[in-house]
This record gives sequence, structure tokens and C-alpha cells, in this order.
Amino acid sequence: MTFPQAPALPEELDKLMRRMRLPYMRKAAPDVLATARAQRWDPAAVLRLLISEEVTGRDAATRRLRRHSANFPTGKTLGSWRAEDSTIPEPTQNSLITRVCTLTGVIDDHGRDIK
Repeated sequence: MTFPQAPALPEELDKLMRRMRLPYMRKAAPDVLATARAQRWDPAAVLRLLISEEVTGRDAATRRLRRHSANFPTGKTLGSWRAEDSTIPEPTQNSLITRVCTLTGVIDDHGRDIK
């Protein structure tokens, strides 16, 4: 099933959103405006929805930027952990691995596989 394409934003509105640097609002606006027109929404509801889209998009972009800036190691898993090369005592390693697996839902509190 295909849905009709929402009409493009008026050129003046698109330019203003670009000028104000509102990329997430600009992306959501055509669909929101088409829905609002069809369902006769209150203008305040339209603004609320568009602004919340912008805030959500900016929050997600900020999280991505902060994670990237933090230089966390990526691509590492417990499967690649080499216990014999570590200076951490083996009982401590086992305890930490069990705790991580419990928190991430890989195993339950009794050490049984959930998958």
C-alpha cells in the first residue's frame, strides 16, 4: 500500500526553516501540515508537534555527538575478552561478566540463558 506524497513546503517557509537551522522540523513539516489540514488541527497543536520533532532530533544528534566525542571503544564484546591477558583476578572477571549479562538480558539472575 502506498500513501500519497505530502505536498512540499512553500518555498518561503523552507527558506526560513533553513535560515533558522531547523532540519528536523523541516523534514517533518510536509507530513504534519498535510495531516493537520486534513484533520483540521488547532494551529497550536501543529506548532507543538513540529517543535517537539525538532527538540527530539536535536537531542538525538547531541547524544550521537557526545558519544563520538567521548571516544568510547566500539565494536568490543565479551566474546573478544581474553581473561588470561588481564590483570584482573579471574573470580572478579567472572562476577563482572555475569553482572553485565544479567543487566543486558543475556542471562537471568540464576545464570541461565534467556535466548
